[in-house]
Amino acid sequence: MPPNVWKQLRMLKITLHDGPDKLNFVVEGKLIGAWARELEQSWKKASSIRGGKALFVDLSEVLFIDEEGKRVLCKLFKEGASFRSAGPMTDSIVDEITGKSTGRWRGILTQSILILLLAGIARGAADPPALKLTLAEAVQMALRQNPKVQIANLNIAESRENQIIARSGLLPQVNLNASESVHRANLEALFGSRIPGFSEHIGPYYVIQGGPSGSVPIFDLTLWRRWQASRENVKGTRAEDLTVREENVQLVVSQYLGSLRAAADVRAAQSRVDLARALFDQASDLQKNGVGTGIDTLRSNVQYQNERQRLIDSETQLKTSLFGLARLLNVDPHQNVELADESEFFHMAEYTADESIERAVQERPEAKALNSQIRVAEIQKKEAEDARLPKLSLSGQWTQQGLAPTATIPAYNFEADFDVPLFTGGRIKAQTAVQDIELKKFEQQRTDLRNQIALEVKTAIAQLEAAKSEVEVANQGVDLAREEVVEARDRFQAGVANNIEVVTAQDEFARANDNQIAALYRYNQARADLAHATGQMESLYAK
Repeated sequence: MPPNVWKQLRMLKITLHDGPDKLNFVVEGKLIGAWARELEQSWKKASSIRGGKALFVDLSEVLFIDEEGKRVLCKLFKEGASFRSAGPMTDSIVDEITGKSTGRWRGILTQSILILLLAGIARGAADPPALKLTLAEAVQMALRQNPKVQIANLNIAESRENQIIARSGLLPQVNLNASESVHRANLEALFGSRIPGFSEHIGPYYVIQGGPSGSVPIFDLTLWRRWQASRENVKGTRAEDLTVREENVQLVVSQYLGSLRAAADVRAAQSRVDLARALFDQASDLQKNGVGTGIDTLRSNVQYQNERQRLIDSETQLKTSLFGLARLLNVDPHQNVELADESEFFHMAEYTADESIERAVQERPEAKALNSQIRVAEIQKKEAEDARLPKLSLSGQWTQQGLAPTATIPAYNFEADFDVPLFTGGRIKAQTAVQDIELKKFEQQRTDLRNQIALEVKTAIAQLEAAKSEVEVANQGVDLAREEVVEARDRFQAGVANNIEVVTAQDEFARANDNQIAALYRYNQARADLAHATGQMESLYAK
């Protein structure tokens, strides 16, 4: 590009001077947005062929540096670059990056640091520090802190205690009793008439007694069945606990993935804002120099404001999504949650777990819980049938009994109880029929659950395969849209077209960005749906 044309556009110009002992980058124009990344790419290419030479960056002709430009310069400085600057703005930025503030700028920087430190201390005293979590850490925290998971754990403890209660019915029961009582009885009421020569009553007299008593079932299958059912209930409660854990992991993973998508939308929106700002500046400069028209500048400004609006919407969506994640994690409402896996969003991880329907039917905790309920119903049916059998138990009592503590003698009572049900009014038959009906209902539920699991597995596999293809297409779309933007800008700079082509290319690039982010989100969500369908959420996402 001729020098006079470049000065009119005021874009970024990078010139590399290869000296005998150093490589010197001369940067002219505005170090902003995508143009700053061009410097970063040029730096990478030169660093690979430097051959031990020193690297210098001349910023004397730089007009403006935005946040993206500062980021690139910081990266270059960390990789060994030295800077040359001129002018208050460039000097202050270079001093800030290199830590070599002098004179007035040092005082300003020191005051700024003190203000920031005081503000940070005041804010730290009010709010706890942000909680930065990976996906695995978020899942682990939810499994520790979520109230539903804690309630499920308590249900397991409760079922274990119920099992102990049922088992106690099979064991001997021993008691120690001691009593003191006073008695007075009406003889006429006891015998129906007055007895000549006897008083009309006896007493009052005191009776003192104390000693052990006990009982033990010898043969009672109903008690045995109750204990078997309680033991199976413990297994069922554990399966229900796994169901709660899997559902909780699914919610956390979906919310975290949604937050990653929102964060990606923010980054893409910010990049588009930078690009729109650069194009707006370009159109403004062309108009000022008589090359462009006012409608081009107005059109670029409208596009710039639209991109700013999209950025605001994206930032709001990210905040609300993080609020929802914090609620699932049951953290302090005043504590912010940050995502540590933002850089992993654009990495399309492979699905490595077993995706077969047979494995899903075996591993899904809902299926395990239903199987436990069926076994409990079968045991309860046997309990109802066993109620027809005779029952045998032993009981006894041994006491020291007397009218005074010094006049007690041993007294005992031992008995064997043999109970044979002869007529129960149809109760046993009805109880057996009720359990048969329950078993038929459970069989219908098991068939329905198996079909549901099969459908979920097939659907998740199809969605995963489709999402994978969508990601590939979306990535190509982003590359093509980016190339379209570059070509449209070149045509606009050359004056062979107005910026309608540029604005159209911007819209296509924004749409391609959105398609790429949506496709990546659908892929990650499809992986999570397949893991849930096969009962492997916790095993895949909690490690």
